[in-house]
Amino acid sequence: MTVESTAARTPRRSAGNKAGTTGTKRTTSTAKKAAGAGKSAEPALVQLLTPEGKRVKNAEFDKYVADITAEDLRGLYRDMVLTRRFDAEATALQRQGELGLWASLLGQEAAQIGSGRALRDDDYVFPTYREHGVAWCRGVDPTNLLGMFRGVNNGGWDPNSNNFHLYTIVIGSQTLHATGYAMGITKDGADSAVIAYFGDGASSQGDVAEAFTFSAVYNAPVVFFCQNNQWAISEPTEKQSRVPLYQRAQGYGFPGVRVDGNDVLANLAVTKWALERARAGEGPTLVEAFTYRMGAHTTSDDPTRYRTDDERLAWEAKDPILRLRRYLEAVNHADEGFFAELETESEALGKRVREAVRAMPDPDHFAIFENVYADGHALVDEERAQFAAYQASFANEDGGK
Repeated sequence: MTVESTAARTPRRSAGNKAGTTGTKRTTSTAKKAAGAGKSAEPALVQLLTPEGKRVKNAEFDKYVADITAEDLRGLYRDMVLTRRFDAEATALQRQGELGLWASLLGQEAAQIGSGRALRDDDYVFPTYREHGVAWCRGVDPTNLLGMFRGVNNGGWDPNSNNFHLYTIVIGSQTLHATGYAMGITKDGADSAVIAYFGDGASSQGDVAEAFTFSAVYNAPVVFFCQNNQWAISEPTEKQSRVPLYQRAQGYGFPGVRVDGNDVLANLAVTKWALERARAGEGPTLVEAFTYRMGAHTTSDDPTRYRTDDERLAWEAKDPILRLRRYLEAVNHADEGFFAELETESEALGKRVREAVRAMPDPDHFAIFENVYADGHALVDEERAQFAAYQASFANEDGGK
């Protein structure tokens, strides 16, 4: 299956129509085709592993995974299983009142682990708030991800220790941060690349469009990795774009490619390719990982209100973890002992996460007033005093206890 490099395609030009009804009919026909362009149930995409776990050849991308070993494949499987276990535990903790909110990655493990393992240590990552699998690949302790969602810190890790920026809540803004950083390392002469993660909903944000413009004009070494899970909360992709998202790169002058987001090998290969382009001075790439959010947008969302069970079940059959397990078993790269040992490790991770979250200290209630102004401010002092009086009122109600 080939990559459609949108930067290399020549736009089709109309020969022009004479006045009359023929032009109207042709325009109507074209509009109908365009309107349905993004609605294909099985879009053309790069795939190396089928949902049944069968390896398929790809002339363009096989070379990027040609050196992968059985141990590497087991490592990718372990990454996805443990990431899913962590994610499930975080969801349960939110339901138990231990976290204020949680954004699940359920179903998107292959996109994140595949792309995350394609990165070098010196590459820099700009995530949104759902890249738990990429954080795992960058060596960020999973318990550090939970502090922000519990309200005890603003991130919990040093971005420069792992070249993994803090989670970004503002939709799409991290693409501009990534572009600026990429432009900066180019001026520094660094041989590294930058990757920015965002979702299909963020692709409609103006910040993303500006990032595309600047990165193309300045030939910045950045990979834009869009996890198209098909639902921007309750909005389907076809209500945001009349064309597949990867084709948007064409208008900015750089390549776009759509990859099977549930195929960890394909994500690994395509991301390696895009990163190599960036390091070689060939500029940005847009990778659209076509995947599916099997859970809710966040734990405050009810996906049953806007999508069908049939749709969810169809995508569960394409589960990225089950897909790789089928392949591992088919080629005798893993036995029952490996899977049993991994299950034990998974349970231990869940236990560690539970204990770590419940042991987190409550934040200082007055910390919100710190660092608002460098030299302090009378209004902030007044607000702090009002808040102190409010807190004291609870102690007074309890008789000072």
